[in-house]
Amino acid sequence: MDQHRRKFILQWADNAMILGQRLSEWCGHGPILEQDIAITNIALDLIGEARYLYQLLAKEEGGSVTEDDYPFLRKEQSFYNLLLVEQPNEDWAFTIVRQCIFDHFHFHFLMEMKNSADPALAAIAEKTLKEARYHLKYSSEWLIRLGDGTDESHQKMQNALQTMVKFVGEAYEPVEADLAMLEAGIGPDLSNIKEKALSDLKQVVTQSTLVWPNQHFDRTGGKNGSHSEHLGYILATMQYMQRSYPGVEW
Repeated sequence: MDQHRRKFILQWADNAMILGQRLSEWCGHGPILEQDIAITNIALDLIGEARYLYQLLAKEEGGSVTEDDYPFLRKEQSFYNLLLVEQPNEDWAFTIVRQCIFDHFHFHFLMEMKNSADPALAAIAEKTLKEARYHLKYSSEWLIRLGDGTDESHQKMQNALQTMVKFVGEAYEPVEADLAMLEAGIGPDLSNIKEKALSDLKQVVTQSTLVWPNQHFDRTGGKNGSHSEHLGYILATMQYMQRSYPGVEW
């Protein structure tokens, strides 16, 4: 298998899997019952998207490899997700800001990927686009509701945005796999996605009466396997059963 294509697929899948795992932490802890269910459903959507991609890789790599090997048997350095998606939930404000930032990238990424020269990847993008559109609507509405809400909610959202903005740029900075897939007609031009996604995101921020931070330093490395300490804790929880009882089956 082309290693650039493999890494590109893992970047996509790992984003969905790790964010889905993060959001699943809200199950039973949401601010109100309706949102507890909604955010859990978004987590399931993302994990389902990751499964499509892991299943594709397992089928192509063959042998004894299964879809479970990718999320449960790799170490931190072999995950290629954005630093953004592994950041802690903190509170509802941080969760919504993180989600809104990701959803704007994710939606426009899938919009481009549905026209990929790779039929299998185009089909997965087409299949998951409807869910991504809902995710984007959900997080954008919450950003506006809380940003333009009470003084307290506004301040919490502004603080969350100030913290999270340093993770925005990594999604749009191409690594070697992104460039190889663009040249092959398989992957999107991230500079085009950046222009569309950030324009839309900043419009939502304006509607929410929040202020987009002018000074920030982009944090990168996740797409090449260099992560924050937070990913290790996620994997410790997510991989516990397989690590403790290798090959266990229900």
